[in-house]
Amino acid sequence: MTADQARLIALQFAGLMESEVSTTCKVLGAVKSDNRGYKPDSKSRSAWELATHLATADAWFLDSIINGAFAFNPEAAKQAEAQFTSPADLVEFYKTAIPAKLAAIKSLSDDHLTRDVDFFGMMKQPAVGFLGLANNHSVHHRGQLAAYLRPMGSAVPSIYGGSADEPMPGA
Repeated sequence: MTADQARLIALQFAGLMESEVSTTCKVLGAVKSDNRGYKPDSKSRSAWELATHLATADAWFLDSIINGAFAFNPEAAKQAEAQFTSPADLVEFYKTAIPAKLAAIKSLSDDHLTRDVDFFGMMKQPAVGFLGLANNHSVHHRGQLAAYLRPMGSAVPSIYGGSADEPMPGA
């Protein structure tokens, strides 16, 4: 991968992910303190567990790209998720942390973006290539959480179009 290709990918994915921040914040904010224990199945995470995972894992993925190494510490992940006491705290964290990390991604050197990074022995690719995986992971968990919202009594926000709870303007 050339430096120009890596820069284009970094700018494209960072821009795409920046445009998703407000939508993700709407979904995170739709989890309320009184319904955050909702689980659609005993095997599922609760809405709160899923929301905190979504926010902290998005930050972790971007940090891993910035640091050029993927290392998972389950205890650190639990501590990161436990720092939040309310949906508003979680939204504020996401609204602040993710844009800052995306700005850091955009400022990485060409050498950093093109350097091969190992993903837990499963694959190696240039660091910038993991932005696609980070985005897909985020969209996956946001979709799961959005599917919880109506059954748990929350309004479903507009995501890529209107919803029954938040119609498109003029619809």
